[in-house]
Amino acid sequence: MLEVSELSISFNTLDRHLRPKKMEAIHKLELSIDAGEILAVVGSSGSGKSLLAHAILGILPGNAQVTGTIRFKGEKLTAERQEGLRGKEIALIPQSVQYLDPLMRVGDQVRQAVRRGNPAELQRKAFSKYKLSDFVAKLFPFQLSGGMARKVLVSTATVSGAQLLIADEPTPGLDAPSMSETLSRFKQLAQEGCAVMLITHDIEAALTVADRIAVLYAGTVVEIAPRTDFTGDGQRLRHPYTQALWRALPGNGFIPLPGAQPLPDALPAGCVFAPRCSMATSECERQAPESRMVRSGRVRCIHSD
Repeated sequence: MLEVSELSISFNTLDRHLRPKKMEAIHKLELSIDAGEILAVVGSSGSGKSLLAHAILGILPGNAQVTGTIRFKGEKLTAERQEGLRGKEIALIPQSVQYLDPLMRVGDQVRQAVRRGNPAELQRKAFSKYKLSDFVAKLFPFQLSGGMARKVLVSTATVSGAQLLIADEPTPGLDAPSMSETLSRFKQLAQEGCAVMLITHDIEAALTVADRIAVLYAGTVVEIAPRTDFTGDGQRLRHPYTQALWRALPGNGFIPLPGAQPLPDALPAGCVFAPRCSMATSECERQAPESRMVRSGRVRCIHSD
């Protein structure tokens, strides 16, 4: 359904002396999603998760430069094709509730997203699933709580009939039952043939529904692993960063990872994780590793086997 190859995103900006400079925020990113699959894209803040979503939809700011290839259903996504598919065959659940139109009642916004079926009926069913009362449809976004606004955004995307759903941090602000309902809805959409990209920092939530996990670090995918590899002490995982994330969870040792993710304008010359990696060698510091298949997963690490 979706294939991203060698995707790099840079921005033309100014340094502190107001001189032009180029900052690369995503580099050589690769991933794919099949119909009927949920791919969770996991990473800390600043790793490039939302930029990836915006690149697929073609809604990056004007100072962005994109190289590489994005294909949807086998065809390259050009700017013209992205505009035609956006909100129809490719739908976004955005991270910010500010994507709601402040001048339109939220029920009208959800009904407007429906491409097939009865808009009013589908809107009522969606609101019912998320325990939103009928009167909520008549409210404007400023009258909603953060959790209610998040439910409206999820409803808007899930009634659209899109074949590719990109959910960018869809669960913050939701109570436990609503979060469970949202994740279950994604699973149902996948079972109906939809491809779902779940962008999140919450590995534990992702593992309840995802088929595979793509781990982002400093603007690139360092590993893509089946959900079943996230078990035990992480010995089935391929990249040291993925293993560190897994072992940092409260149920897996709660072991913190020293150091911090590098900023986009201060990336190391070789492997982006080398400064924090206990396995790093001089070869890691010289050259960035290529993505390769290891034990039915993909990894960017020369030490994985």
